[in-house]
Amino acid sequence: MALWDTPSLGMMERTLDAAAFRQKVISNNVANVDTPYFKRSDVQFEELLSKELNKKSIQGRRTDFRHIPIGQVSASTAPEVVADETTMMNNNLNNVDIDYEMALLAKNQLRYNVLVGQVSHDLRNYRTAMNGGR
Repeated sequence: MALWDTPSLGMMERTLDAAAFRQKVISNNVANVDTPYFKRSDVQFEELLSKELNKKSIQGRRTDFRHIPIGQVSASTAPEVVADETTMMNNNLNNVDIDYEMALLAKNQLRYNVLVGQVSHDLRNYRTAMNGGR
């Protein structure tokens, strides 16, 4: 295991991947704002990650596929796309609200920037520790 391969950095990596995926989904919603019958989609990740983190089971880490699993083996938390089929905004049955989508884009961009800053800070700390504090 490499020094930078820590659970917190792994979680931040998955969260950054989810934010990039969310950006694509929201951009697709914006691109289809005038498409008749289009239903907006959203990405669920934080809720799934929270459920995964709240599990109270102990699990052994497998470094080789031939190792025997210890404890409950859970799949890696991955973002899921969920379509909103219940609402309607326009007469053409499209449910994309451009103002809401743009606010989601801004929120997602802020989240992404904060995570990139945190990863950069953590890696800088590791580099400082490896260089003996210099």
